[in-house]
This record gives sequence, structure tokens and C-alpha cells, in this order.
Amino acid sequence: MLDEGGLRGSFLVRDLRTGEEIGIDPDDEYTTASLVKIPLAAATLDRIRRGELDGAARLTVGPGARHSPGPTGTSRFRHPADIAVDDLLHLTMTVSDNTAGDALFELTPPAMVAAFLEEHGLRGISVRHTLRHLTESPVQALGGHLAHVLAIEGTTAGRGHPVPELDVTRGSSGSARAFVDLLAALWRPSRIDPWVAGRVRELMGDNVLRQRLAPDFTSDLTTWSSKTGTMLNLRHEVGVVEHADGRVYAVAALTESRVAAVRQPGAEALMAQVARALRDEIRSR
Repeated sequence: MLDEGGLRGSFLVRDLRTGEEIGIDPDDEYTTASLVKIPLAAATLDRIRRGELDGAARLTVGPGARHSPGPTGTSRFRHPADIAVDDLLHLTMTVSDNTAGDALFELTPPAMVAAFLEEHGLRGISVRHTLRHLTESPVQALGGHLAHVLAIEGTTAGRGHPVPELDVTRGSSGSARAFVDLLAALWRPSRIDPWVAGRVRELMGDNVLRQRLAPDFTSDLTTWSSKTGTMLNLRHEVGVVEHADGRVYAVAALTESRVAAVRQPGAEALMAQVARALRDEIRSR
């Protein structure tokens, strides 16, 4: 199905009660785009918990101050605005605001986020740069069809790429398994502080970008909490579906399209269909 739809991907679904899992190439690495905002939020919240940062402290973001291009939130502001750290976390996670995210990266740099993951035993997710590096890459600056062609044709068999942000050895990267491990640590007792984990779960539950996996995991009897990541031909989403009967599944879908088109609703639907089929298979056992 993925091949016919022009996609390849790293998928994993894990039952967070039993640990049983099912996946497709779950250990393949992809550059992660905005998925990096999950560990960024967790590391920043942990610093707030320890008193190193004040969630009520205000930072100036927008044109003329901290500003990173992006399609949503303060990235589209025309005037500078003073916003509290807690509210920057909300914007970063719920509308994937790049300017808000980079303001947080100024407080909690990539190396510090990577150290947080290592400290909590979470391996397989690299955090190597800020969000500005994604939006200012030479290929991204071209925009449209040509940018997608270059992104697709530049990828090597080993997941390398002449554009650093698309190269898994130089850009922020991870696999479906690594992100499911992170979700498990946020939804189940782990080395992550319960208050920090609870706040990240709350932020992921408020995600308003719901065009990808959400349609197949949302109903009156389920809740879907997630984070998307998008860059050129990369479309990702990771999240947790919680059922009214108490069963809880972590889901990760990291994909790369071979189709040079900006808008691909069919790819979004196919991602969800594959992830749902994996969840249904493990749920039926």
C-alpha cells in the first residue's frame, strides 16, 4: 500500500499495557522536523520544575525580535509580542509555531535537550539544531515543486542528503521505535518527572493539526494526543490513542514521499490507514 501510494516509512504501534508491538521498518531513521518539539517541551518543562526557568517570564517574539519563518502562530505575526514561556510552550506544541519553538531553544539549546533525553534513558532521537535551520535550508527556500524534486532526488540509500537538515547523520533525526519509547515514557511511570510528563501529555492533547492520523484515531470513545512533523516530502506524526475500555496504544508514523507535490491529502490518508491497520491488528490479539 505504501509503495503504491509513493511512500516509504517507519511505523510502530505499541500496546502500552502489555508492551506488545507491531511495525514496518520501525528502526529506520528519518530527519524529524517538528517532532523535535516534543523533547524540547519536556526538557524546558523539566527546567521550569527545577526552578531554572520561570514559566511566567515573558520573551519578545515576532518581527524585529526572535523570528523563524513558518505557516502558523507567531511566525506569521507582523509586530513583536511579549509572550510568557508557558504560552510559548502551548504555541510550539499545539500549532507547531516555529518562532515560539526557537524562543524555547534559546532557553534550552539543542545540546541541553539531547542531554535531557540521555539522562532519562531515551536513545535514538538526536537533537542537533534549532527550527530556524529547517526553514532556512537552501532547498526549503526554493519552495514548491522544485524544492520537492531536489529533496526527493538528493536522498541516498543510507538516508544521507546533500542538505544537512535532510541528512540523518547531520540533522535532528529519529525512528518510529525511538519516538514510541519517548511516548511510553510520557504516558507510563518512568524516569521523567510525573508533572513534566503530565504537562507534555496535556499539550499533545491540545494539538490542533489533525489532518493526518487523527481522523482514524478519534471518536467519542477515544482520545488522540499527538505531534506532527513536516518538511518538504517528509510527513510524520506520533501520538497516543486512549480507549474508553482502558487500552492505550503509542503510534508513530514517519514517512517520506516520492511524489513531488506540496499538497498530498492522499498521502495523509494513507499514513493513517496503515497506522490504523497496525493498531487494529494488535488490538485484535
